[in-house]
Amino acid sequence: MASTAPLPDYEPAGELKFGQVGIANLRIRSLDLPRLAAEMRERVERAPKLFARAAVILDFGALPRLPDEATARALVEALAAAGVHPVALAYGTPENDALAERLGLPVLAKFRAQYERAGADAMTDAALAARPAAPAPPPAPAAPAPVAEAEPGLVHALPVRSGQQLLAVNRDLTVLSSVGAGAELLADGSIHVYGALRGRALAGASGFTGARIFCREFHAELVAIAGHYKVLDDVPKALHGKPVQVWLDENDILQIQPLA
Repeated sequence: MASTAPLPDYEPAGELKFGQVGIANLRIRSLDLPRLAAEMRERVERAPKLFARAAVILDFGALPRLPDEATARALVEALAAAGVHPVALAYGTPENDALAERLGLPVLAKFRAQYERAGADAMTDAALAARPAAPAPPPAPAAPAPVAEAEPGLVHALPVRSGQQLLAVNRDLTVLSSVGAGAELLADGSIHVYGALRGRALAGASGFTGARIFCREFHAELVAIAGHYKVLDDVPKALHGKPVQVWLDENDILQIQPLA
């Protein structure tokens, strides 16, 4: 069974993030299977409403080489025994796609927009490579660059009930009321909640690290910026129920501070 050198104790063997569709992305940083299973079991025990039987995408992009099929199958079984359900591999190399096919799993992107951009770039490159050479056209007069119109933010005036999901693609999301437990907010931009925030709030869902989350009363089960997340148990109790803002610092560490 393939393995890699153990990581220092302060560094997790698997880095868990949340993507645009709300599915957890587990970035494998070490093939220490017992440690990965123990870390996942601890997450499930600490926040069972969020992680118990949760769908998880496995991302092998941080490893120097892909695991062999036997190791990958053992990892899937270990995580399932820890309480989550590996449902796909993260988008990657052709070898990664072949491994997914042998495991009987689909390939999904960590962040939908990143996947779409990568696919569009690949198609553009292929089309350019296949195009026959042509003589260079005469230079055209310069034209003014078009000015892109800003996408207006999505404003939701009603309470967001348990089980509801709001998605703001390529824009901010503003909720003028409260967000109930079990509800989910997803935005490519920032999220503003002018009431109590329970449930989940995932800003920068397409990978934008400059997104922020603002709320007037913090009780969120989970908050995430560009996939970096914290659950309520990780947040100091002094901030529970208080107006806060959430952002990523220059080291990609999630910060939660009271609003002035």
